[in-house]
Amino acid sequence: MAILGLQGVRGGVGTTSVTAALAWSLQLLGETVLVLDACPDNLLRLSYNIDFDQPDGWARALLDGRDWRDAGQRYTSQLDVLPFGQLTAGEAENIHLLYDSLHALESILQTLRSQTHYKWVLVDIPHGHSPLARMILEHCDSTLVIVKPDTNCHVRLHQQALPAGSHILINDLRIGSQLQDDLYQVWLQSQRRLLPMVIHRDEAMVECLAAKQPLGEYRSDSLAAEEMMTLANWCLLHATGSPVPRSDA
Repeated sequence: MAILGLQGVRGGVGTTSVTAALAWSLQLLGETVLVLDACPDNLLRLSYNIDFDQPDGWARALLDGRDWRDAGQRYTSQLDVLPFGQLTAGEAENIHLLYDSLHALESILQTLRSQTHYKWVLVDIPHGHSPLARMILEHCDSTLVIVKPDTNCHVRLHQQALPAGSHILINDLRIGSQLQDDLYQVWLQSQRRLLPMVIHRDEAMVECLAAKQPLGEYRSDSLAAEEMMTLANWCLLHATGSPVPRSDA
């Protein structure tokens, strides 16, 4: 079993949508997948048609003293979803006070690793360097760092440390944008961790959340969905963090 973490170099780069789409693509390839939301925003559930008013999740269960397993949701025979759960306003404002309780996620990941039900556990990791994020990264076999080709992400790639052994995935690359093309060419020469595929800007990626479906289920014929399948196949070949072949195309 492989634990794959996905973390944005900052917020707003599409990490949650990419996580949901990749989980769908992996299960299409016959893999058994658990997708786990580790972000207090609790948004991943919306990509899998879980009711907006449903408060359950692994974190909510831990805080309430209940079994986290009861928060899991079956989406397909190959794909299960474990939401974060809804925090109260007071909990959200003082999230730093909850880290001791939420650190029990470590034992959840260890339990999942010891079992053989899932071939993949995909974890949507909050951006930044919180104690929760650092702990999760320590348990990941591989990590994808999601970036957009913009100046903000360019600066961050040069001034903040990336997780050890991680790979960089470009999301939302716009055809016809001179700035983005320039940044992409610079990254091809300077970022040795860059994956050999990108996810282009695609309206289907935006629409699928409104439809409460992962990308490949909503529009399997879209460009981004096809690129997500390419990423899923790459993951099957490099599940344990093997060196990435460079592509300058």
